[in-house]
Amino acid sequence: MIYSLSLQSVGIAVGVILLLGHAAAWVGTSSAMAFAKSFPRSRLAATLLLIAAAVWAFLLVQEVDLGEFSKLRQIMLIGIVAGAILTWLYVEEFLAARALGMLLLLAAEVLLESAVLRTETSRLLLVTLAYGWVLAGLFMVGMPYLVRDAIKVVTASTTRWKLACLGGVGYGVTLLVCAILFW
Repeated sequence: MIYSLSLQSVGIAVGVILLLGHAAAWVGTSSAMAFAKSFPRSRLAATLLLIAAAVWAFLLVQEVDLGEFSKLRQIMLIGIVAGAILTWLYVEEFLAARALGMLLLLAAEVLLESAVLRTETSRLLLVTLAYGWVLAGLFMVGMPYLVRDAIKVVTASTTRWKLACLGGVGYGVTLLVCAILFW
């Protein structure tokens, strides 16, 4: 196992992040909606998220057992750094959405690893979220314009925005309750 995090600690962390993030978006509806609309093309957000994804991938490749590919570890590490720099320089279109997709793909592994070999049925809340992140991450990286379109749909009215925020708050609360009571 790469990450030695318990199901309970991951559930609490993800629950708190979902709860606080969506509650903040609910409270600051107008500014959060404006940020969401500008996010896919934000160069600052793209830079920060791409750095985070590159550092995470770099550290992961340094630590993971690559088996028969271990002799290629240095080439992979150089490729991660070069790929991040070249991506930042030459992929300007929706880079923030792509970088967020990369982070979702990396984060999904943490959720799945914490739930492996656990018997509680409620662990499926994290597993479902992880596979949702995988699916969303793949679309964000491959077709980032869909992020812009989805944001346009959710921000079309404050009612939609608040319902989306309510869904995130509800999922966060559910994760917290399960993590504290059952895991």
